[in-house]
Amino acid sequence: MITRFRFGFLALVWLVTANHNDAGPTPLDARRAESAATKMSEHTNRLAHEKSPYLLQHAHNPVDWYPWGEEAFAKARRENKPIFLSVGYSTCHWCHVMAHESFENEEVAAIMNREFVNIKVDREERPDVDRVYMTFVQATTGSGGWPMSVWLTPDLKPFVGGTYFPPEERYGQPAFKKVLERIATAWKEDHDKIVEQGNKIVEALRESQSAAPSEGKIDGSVADATYHQIDRSYDPKEGGFGTAPKFPRPVTLNFLTRFYARDPKSDSGKHALDMALFTLRKMAAGGMHDHIGGGFHRYSVDRYWHVPHFEKMLYDQAQLANAYLDAVQISRDPHLNPLPGQGKADAKAPVRVEFEAVARDILDYVARDMTSKEGGFFSAEDADSPVVGIDDPSHKKTAEGVFYIWTKKEIDDALGDSAEVFDFHYGVQAHGNAPEGSDPHDEFRGKNILIERHTIADTARHFKKREGEIARILRQSREKLFGIRGQRPRPHLDDKVISAWNGLMISAYARAAQVIDEPRYLEIATRSANFVRAKLYDPSRKILYRSYREGRSNIEGFADDYAMVIQGFLDLYEASFDVECLKFAIELQDIQDRLFFDEKNGGYFSSSGRDESVFVRIKDDNDGAEPAASSIAALNLLRLSQIYDDRKIAERAKKTIDAFATILLQFPSGMPQMLVAVENSLGKPRQIVISGKKDSSETKALLREVHRHFLPNTIVILADANEGQKYLGERNEALRAMSPVEGKPAAYVCENFTCKAPVTDLKQLGDLLKL
Repeated sequence: MITRFRFGFLALVWLVTANHNDAGPTPLDARRAESAATKMSEHTNRLAHEKSPYLLQHAHNPVDWYPWGEEAFAKARRENKPIFLSVGYSTCHWCHVMAHESFENEEVAAIMNREFVNIKVDREERPDVDRVYMTFVQATTGSGGWPMSVWLTPDLKPFVGGTYFPPEERYGQPAFKKVLERIATAWKEDHDKIVEQGNKIVEALRESQSAAPSEGKIDGSVADATYHQIDRSYDPKEGGFGTAPKFPRPVTLNFLTRFYARDPKSDSGKHALDMALFTLRKMAAGGMHDHIGGGFHRYSVDRYWHVPHFEKMLYDQAQLANAYLDAVQISRDPHLNPLPGQGKADAKAPVRVEFEAVARDILDYVARDMTSKEGGFFSAEDADSPVVGIDDPSHKKTAEGVFYIWTKKEIDDALGDSAEVFDFHYGVQAHGNAPEGSDPHDEFRGKNILIERHTIADTARHFKKREGEIARILRQSREKLFGIRGQRPRPHLDDKVISAWNGLMISAYARAAQVIDEPRYLEIATRSANFVRAKLYDPSRKILYRSYREGRSNIEGFADDYAMVIQGFLDLYEASFDVECLKFAIELQDIQDRLFFDEKNGGYFSSSGRDESVFVRIKDDNDGAEPAASSIAALNLLRLSQIYDDRKIAERAKKTIDAFATILLQFPSGMPQMLVAVENSLGKPRQIVISGKKDSSETKALLREVHRHFLPNTIVILADANEGQKYLGERNEALRAMSPVEGKPAAYVCENFTCKAPVTDLKQLGDLLKL
């Protein structure tokens, strides 16, 4: 765990930061159109030769930007200038704001070019660089976010850090120009002191990463402590955790559903499920959910899930799809009444959200709008999009959310007689429907962010119509508005393909193919998997690469790339039973272990250490918007150890979990995804082996019965009497003898491959799975 530390020298007046963080808790703020920046002149800098959409956005700034690399470092050393490092990503709203206000301003650029060597980094391409300097910023200021602004010595040691800086004094901060001038002066007048301080900072950062893990015991009490920490932050009225802004944080939902599965009849288990399902239902009804085009926005600025920060990230779609698929399995029985999460606090919320419909909605959005022709998944869609107006015919002005929001007149004109039903159901009002306090700059005055105010049943009662008729009116209305919205200028699409996030998305489609029994989703998962193998993996060097855009990048993959791609291929095996998926997963696991595993203390470093410009190897110890690499890897290792019956792999999993004992014992809710692995390691993981031909109708029926149940600590293997069973039998002796019973496909339900008598009857299998 990173310990926050302070340095006396950093108390200088010019160390100031803001809490504007596009990936963390931030309020909505002024539009880019209100930027005080001067209009950009024609310039071209070195970023024009890069592939990253974020770097290309800055290729024509008057700032003399360099990409991260030796050319910039050598210039800083040669001229003895400090480095200004700016880190962000292409769909980051506040990155856009600072770019327009400052980096497009000739006067600001002149100071930057004169006094500093300026480097731009796309955090999605170089998470290793981002993590090191974000650790510094958070440790020295108590907050962090993007854009991240850090000043470095010529040998890359940080001495001042912050996030967004305004063009003039506001938010309690000095103007960016003043910050630049003060740092430039301090560098010249206190050069030796700054260098010395930079050295101390680096040593402190290294020390924070080298501490041995706690000796405490990780047992079931850790899960209980996590449950209580999460429960204390739960919002029983609106769902979710904490107050505004509210984040979906699927890793928390993953823990809660698995905590429930451990003891479904206990009060704590029932309440854990209540929290998870109620949160999923409230998010699905809210404005954070795109009711017209599908998918989810990044987070809600209010506690009601109503007004979102409008960017859409691939990693959110993948993880939320999986969370809704879990809910599909848990609440499969259509006669479950009431569902958990339908207490008194929920009286005005929709009685039931069709979890399967929400999962399909996410997956269909990604397939339609975020998938390349070759099968890779794109990274993100921006929150901002061009404002259409007669005063701006070239659509250069942009604002947040304009692609998604509606006036009542626009809806009424489009829908005619159906508008009354639609307006009632989705809370459309003439003066706009943003809750008080969620729109401090009147961004959405007179505009509506669609939110399900009523259930279909309530809407039907209100209009004295049948529910089926109401559902049809709403569906046709959404389709009509989708067509109209499609004529608007779209938000910017970040079309780079990131290995880690593709791994998460492969998992989602593979699981959907099983849970929903939708062959199309298996095809999509398989195409993406083939893309990753063909475009992002070099079999000659045995290296996975980070990203692809107009060709593969030269940035080697990080620990999260390996972990999430391995997870994707493990899930794809269970959906397709293509043994090549397992072979690739174990090959990648061997590489990940070699490049990233800490043999001394356990766990996985985020970077390989091959790039000497990144002076600290960090282990992520937080499951946030994206799960930590070690959290995913620990569960991968446990699954692989069961598939291959390999104790050495299981021991590596345990060592990975133990590496995070300090945080798991002190603040376990910070790593809920790691707790999923802990639950697996402490429980009695099951293996279900289906013996039969893959395409047999009886085999498929047995698999459908398995997929009907929520079985988080279970692996599913096919013993098909062909190459797959032969390959697995070479590593796992128990699989060799498993065969159909009296010529019929059979299911073997096992714990540590000690199996109950095989069954061929679906009801008998269902009964076994309930035990």
